[in-house]
Amino acid sequence: MKQMNELRKYLWIARISARSNLSYVGDLVGRIVFLATVLFIFLKLWQTTFGQTGATHLGGLTLTQMLWYLTITEAILMSAPKVAQLVDEDVRTGALAMQLVRPMSYGWYRLASALGERYVRFTVNLLASALVTFLLVGPLPAAAGGLVLLAVALPLAFLLDFLGNFWVGLAAFWLEDTSGLLLIYSRGVLIIGGAFIPIDLYPPAVQPLLRWLPFANITSGPAHVFVDPNGGDLLALLVRQLAGAVVLGALVLLTYRAALRRVFVNGG
Repeated sequence: MKQMNELRKYLWIARISARSNLSYVGDLVGRIVFLATVLFIFLKLWQTTFGQTGATHLGGLTLTQMLWYLTITEAILMSAPKVAQLVDEDVRTGALAMQLVRPMSYGWYRLASALGERYVRFTVNLLASALVTFLLVGPLPAAAGGLVLLAVALPLAFLLDFLGNFWVGLAAFWLEDTSGLLLIYSRGVLIIGGAFIPIDLYPPAVQPLLRWLPFANITSGPAHVFVDPNGGDLLALLVRQLAGAVVLGALVLLTYRAALRRVFVNGG
């Protein structure tokens, strides 16, 4: 019973976060316009690339699959809540110490709030970007099966991104400014995470390493199982995501415990 009450509490937090994000119509419209612009630019870039190389497939993807791949990665990237900045602010303002006296876990509170916000943003982003991509290059074959695999891969992808951002935010206990660390993390997701260029287009020697880093399992992995649905690829992705979640979760837990000791030592 106690566990159920705890679960309901965090589900309520996620629901409130989701509803609050639906209230900002201007923000939603702005993201839709930005997504449409980005996808149009990338379509022209990849059209030129395919045309210059004379290839029908690059990284195992057709031009249509490539743009749908970017549709998913952009929807994931644009849906990311500002977890690191919020944790950083809580540390610097002392709000985290106030949260610790409340009858809930600070980490679980932040996770519930982030997931509630993220699923709303991702859904809106996906619908808007999918419409734009459909108008530009048409439908994606096997899209229905891809959506099922994507839905299975997304929860762990969002969890991995939350853990990475949460850890960056906790670094505020030791760093004067965490913006540099956040920049490194975000660029990792963008560049070596395959957000703009599929992992299959990187040198073969580094592809296995990139796939096991958490960045690719946040963006590239889910996008790939959507455009090229395959149960084996999904299973391999879930294994990598779980492994990444365990490692990142352990890192976050150790850092959080060390941070709490600093709070208690300083009378927080």
